[in-house]
Amino acid sequence: MTTLFNPLARVLLRMGVSPDAVTVFGTIGVLVTALWAFPTGHLAVGAIVIALFAFLDSLDGTMARLAGRSGPWGAFLDSTLDRLADAAIFCGLAGYFLLQTDGAVRRFGTIVALTCLVLGSMVSYARARAEGLGMTANVGIAERGERLVVSLVAAGVVGFGLPVWVLLALLSLLAAASLVTVLQRMATVRTQALAARAVSPSAPSEA
Repeated sequence: MTTLFNPLARVLLRMGVSPDAVTVFGTIGVLVTALWAFPTGHLAVGAIVIALFAFLDSLDGTMARLAGRSGPWGAFLDSTLDRLADAAIFCGLAGYFLLQTDGAVRRFGTIVALTCLVLGSMVSYARARAEGLGMTANVGIAERGERLVVSLVAAGVVGFGLPVWVLLALLSLLAAASLVTVLQRMATVRTQALAARAVSPSAPSEA
């Protein structure tokens, strides 16, 4: 990927484009695409276009590194907008089930898509909160990359003609994997907290 990203990153930097601008542009692209294409039934188009915008998620980091602008602000902006983009994808898929399907598929599909949204946010929050407390929680079977790939592949293959239950089934598996990841991160943080307490029994606990 470095061979591909570096030349493009250098061209954009020479044009005066900042890494932050690429981050914001990519997020807006995902938002508009997910909230338009999925609810209107354009699953394949939506999945492909969002995947292209997700490409920018790696490009902005390369640009920051080449420009010597890597730092806390860029990391914060990227992480915050990632949460917004993820929410748009699953809201768009919920909109698809709500507007383009009926019966049990409509009900369960909407619930599963929103469950993926909630649990995905919990996965990210668990890691961020652990790091804020001086611990780590970068474990789990459904991190952001996996969630993004599964959701877009599922939407894409259904958009190209597979039955809608494929999307429902894969999102259900993704929701289950996200729940497992939350529990894995909670267990990891608990282990670290207990170890820290054993070393320093008088250390105050966090509310």
